[in-house]
Amino acid sequence: MLKQRIITALILLPIALCGFFLLEGAGFALFIGLVVTLGAWEWARLAGFAEQLPRVVYAAVVALLLFLMYILPDVAPWVLGAAVLWWALATFLVLTYPRTSGKWSSVACKLVIGLLILLPAWQGLVYIKHMALGNWLIMAVMVLVWGADIGAYFSGRAFGKRKLAPAVSPGKSWEGVYGGLALTLLITLVVGVVREWETKQILVALIGAAVVVLISVVGDLTESMFKRQAGIKDSSNLLPGHGGVLDRIDSLTAAIPVFAVLLWMAAS
Repeated sequence: MLKQRIITALILLPIALCGFFLLEGAGFALFIGLVVTLGAWEWARLAGFAEQLPRVVYAAVVALLLFLMYILPDVAPWVLGAAVLWWALATFLVLTYPRTSGKWSSVACKLVIGLLILLPAWQGLVYIKHMALGNWLIMAVMVLVWGADIGAYFSGRAFGKRKLAPAVSPGKSWEGVYGGLALTLLITLVVGVVREWETKQILVALIGAAVVVLISVVGDLTESMFKRQAGIKDSSNLLPGHGGVLDRIDSLTAAIPVFAVLLWMAAS
């Protein structure tokens, strides 16, 4: 399994890096759209579709919506705003699972939720890419999420005692969250000092980093919640040794749109 994971990672990493940082404009939007469409195909399974046809149809609908969003860029604020509202609601749903699972257990409801998760992630990346330091900002949100994962893994293994959301993901602990948050705040602080930011800028960056990291945890737990409800371990087998696309981007689907909204607020 470890060998398989390493081989898959070595193949996917350069593809992902080239797609994120070398492509521009329509090419970038198409590359991210492909990833999101694959995620939609997986999400249809979590929503309750076992057969391929309805899963492909759902993925095609998502692809069409992405195209419409690309040619109608004025909808971006609405899409990102909907994401913020959704992730606030998702936090509540994760914390109250399984007591509130009946509120969203229908197939139709889960299909709509899939749109609220996937479409804003695409929109957020396209928005960030068009900013002056787009590539660096995309790297920044990824470093925050990866740093949170690494910090959570080691601190959770060393100190994890209090379960974060035992009904959703029994392996995660509050100590892991604290460790991931501490590492990302340290990274943010170091970047601010090296780049000689003013004290106010550093404080704002630290607050923003904390928000992004905490919402990325919600993104991870949300996919776990839907997989648990569906009785599925991995979203698919598309990535040998890693599960599916959603298993790799669950934290980013929450972090990216929130990060984009914070950038928009900072620029206003």
